[in-house]
Amino acid sequence: MDVSPILDPLNPAQREAVSAAGGNVLVLAGAGSGKTRVLVHRIAWLLQVEQLQPWSVLAVTFTNKAAREMRARIEEMLAQPVGGMWVGTFHGLAHRFLRAHWQDAGLPQQFQILDSDDQFRLIRRLLKTLALDEARWPPRQVQGYINKRKDEGLRAAHLDDGGDFFEQQMIRIYCEYEETCTRGGVLDFAELLLRAHELLRERPDIQHHYRTRFRALLVDEFQDTNAIQYAWLRLLSGDHNNLFLVGDDDQSIYGWRGAKVENIQSFQRDYPNTQVVRLEQNYRSTGTILAAANALIANNPTRLGKELWTEDGAGDPVRLYAAFNEIDEARFVAERVRQGCAESGLRRSECAILYRTTAQSRLFEEALMQLGLPYRVYGGQKFFERAEIKDALAYLRLLAHPEDDAACERVLNVPPRGIGARTVERLRHEAREARCSLWHALNQALVGNLLPARATGALRQFVELITRLREARDQPTLADLTLQVIEASGLPAHYEKAKDGRGIDRLENLEQLVEAARRFEAELHDEEADPLGSFLAHAALEAGDTQADGHEDVVQLMTLHSAKGLEFPLVFVTGVEEGLFPHSLSVDDASRLEEERRLCYVGMTRAMRQLYLTYAETRRLHGREEAPMPSRFLRELPAELVEDVRAHRRGKRAGLGRASAPMAAAGGFRLGDQVVHPKFGRGVVLNSEGTGSSARIQVNFEAVGSKWLVLAYARLERAE
Repeated sequence: MDVSPILDPLNPAQREAVSAAGGNVLVLAGAGSGKTRVLVHRIAWLLQVEQLQPWSVLAVTFTNKAAREMRARIEEMLAQPVGGMWVGTFHGLAHRFLRAHWQDAGLPQQFQILDSDDQFRLIRRLLKTLALDEARWPPRQVQGYINKRKDEGLRAAHLDDGGDFFEQQMIRIYCEYEETCTRGGVLDFAELLLRAHELLRERPDIQHHYRTRFRALLVDEFQDTNAIQYAWLRLLSGDHNNLFLVGDDDQSIYGWRGAKVENIQSFQRDYPNTQVVRLEQNYRSTGTILAAANALIANNPTRLGKELWTEDGAGDPVRLYAAFNEIDEARFVAERVRQGCAESGLRRSECAILYRTTAQSRLFEEALMQLGLPYRVYGGQKFFERAEIKDALAYLRLLAHPEDDAACERVLNVPPRGIGARTVERLRHEAREARCSLWHALNQALVGNLLPARATGALRQFVELITRLREARDQPTLADLTLQVIEASGLPAHYEKAKDGRGIDRLENLEQLVEAARRFEAELHDEEADPLGSFLAHAALEAGDTQADGHEDVVQLMTLHSAKGLEFPLVFVTGVEEGLFPHSLSVDDASRLEEERRLCYVGMTRAMRQLYLTYAETRRLHGREEAPMPSRFLRELPAELVEDVRAHRRGKRAGLGRASAPMAAAGGFRLGDQVVHPKFGRGVVLNSEGTGSSARIQVNFEAVGSKWLVLAYARLERAE
């Protein structure tokens, strides 16, 4: 058999991984080392060389987009469809599994998925029903508590409050939440995984079937798996030694949402005969960027270890800019972006500004606007998360499953039909008392004439609408059904009258939803599937995806977490200061500090050709002016790899241990000089502008913070 098409495009380490014979394989794939290529070629090897059938391969990706791209690349390489292969995210695969075994899992056949926003809204309603104050029991905190427990495989019944009042209340809410979801036939994202794991664990016959079927289990981004995902993999694999895991412990940055870097770090202990392959050749960044990143991440003591290298040249040094303040930082970055586009021929979309917190983006946006540079804040609201789309989908969900409380309440009065908050609260109460769905309580209220005439009439119209649509569900295509539901719902007329100026956009989005349904049905591989149910699941899973699209030629702004998996010729990692990066919540916890360092490593390795690190010597945080120390991460970079773009007031450059010459300000003062003002007291010179009688100087005073003073009248003196 000629295996050259599979192996020839690969380097030696990649070939070793792709052609590994038998047993579990752990591929430690460094940033930019071609891990997706390895996964695709490994699957091709399994199908062509080891003669596995597509339906005996399960591949887990981190995003739905990655799953689509992987399937397309495999089919292109093999020149044949691989429709039977299970390729998708953990949530997508768990959903597929539960659809096939809905009865065994104790679910209604048409169960629906709650995305994060729907789950949040449900929890808010539940808190109101339980008469709990949101100020004391924040819905986001409750949502996080429930999801974290599910990620750990824990039901409310498994938890012990230990006599703690907070824990008692949280468990009570969790219990009510579970009952509400069961009654409505809905599953949140965490429940998909937990329910799938429980079914595999408790049904040996089903477990045996899938262990026999899947002869190869491949996982991408293994370092980002959580406890329940790893447990699910172990159940599926058993003692078959058929795991092929690709990940990088140096890029594990999602501990705050349940990912456990320990999964990849302890895998060799769990599976002692694992073959480990390191992919260290980088195809993205220059030698200097890689050397700096290697030096940084070497300070994490628990890492498995690898050293990135490249056959390309050293390239430019890493450049460090010490800004006077956050405004100066934003101006500098925007100006360097302008120069890169004007002088180096970069496209705007090839320039990325990365920051630790979303609040940092505002000043960069302002600075870019002042220079006329269009930009995009990455990770904005995606199509299936828009209000008008979620409204239309809620109507479709009621067609599939009218017991869905989240969908019912969302559109009960959208468009407005005279159903007020008091009526909704009454229906919630009736549903809770009767332990039934909102839809059932609504119908019972109509039968028993429990509500005022106006509310009764409005509710009867709503019930008739949903009933009529359900009876007419047998449309030729999914797109026809979607269009009929949108038109019958009254949403188009409702949005046409909207006064927020977005009516046309919303109508166009509803048209796009019909097109999305048309495309989805055309690409639906499973002929047995219910098109509507499959489309609703697709929409919910896409709303929960972590990636965003966008191909306009605009400057890219994003958090460091959002940057993972991306690459840009020009990258700015900004705000590299103690308390901001590493974040103040992490500096006292060794494991969290390691994750912050990994996050910095991820940011640095996004850069292909030029990398800037910036920090501000003063920054306004929490309503007051502060003078943060440069980040410890800067001190961990080799001095010979970093070039100071501007000298600054601190005697030594943070991280390089060499002195910087002070820069001239104005009036004989230099940046960093200690000065005294007769009214404001002692301070430090930060900046200056202008010349002659119009010269101004910026001083950060110990007592009153930063002030700009006209030098001719400032009466400043050097401090003793």
